Amino acid sequence: MARYGMLIDTTKCIECFSCRVACQMQNGLPPEESFIKFYGQEEGTYPHVSYYTVPVQCQHCENPPCVANCPTGASYQTEEGVVLVNEEKCISCKYCMVSCPYQARVVSEKTGVVEKCRFCIEEVRQGKEPICVTTCVGNARIFGDLDDPNSEIVRAIAKKKAKPLRPDLGTKPKIFYVR
Repeated sequence: MARYGMLIDTTKCIECFSCRVACQMQNGLPPEESFIKFYGQEEGTYPHVSYYTVPVQCQHCENPPCVANCPTGASYQTEEGVVLVNEEKCISCKYCMVSCPYQARVVSEKTGVVEKCRFCIEEVRQGKEPICVTTCVGNARIFGDLDDPNSEIVRAIAKKKAKPLRPDLGTKPKIFYVR
């Protein structure tokens, strides 16, 4: 069984937001709701300062606090390591939102269910890639099996020394960033 993850190379991201728009279209989200958020990041000290944008979405953590704190079992993890939400079990208590250190969850105004990125798992199971990967104009995103040492994602993580956001939190995110 594959263990899916993603690499996002912020040095290739041109901030066109095509990943966000495609995700909204794929999931039928209104313009004010999105599973992908963008945060500006500054690094360095004057006069050697750089600025870049970090796209943030559900990190599909190995140790997801949202799953551990969901009182109904609506948040769960698949065998592929993808964190999903069972809409029928969600009672909109928002414990998952409070638990997520990446603030990746959104409440659907239409249904009241707390939703998030699903790694487009239905398409992935059919051999396709998530829509945010296929629509990325700058080829900043790579998706694949983290357990396959010959996969493009594993080689890219090693070559580019990609790291997850906030590894100190112990959630073991499966999205790796090149910054």
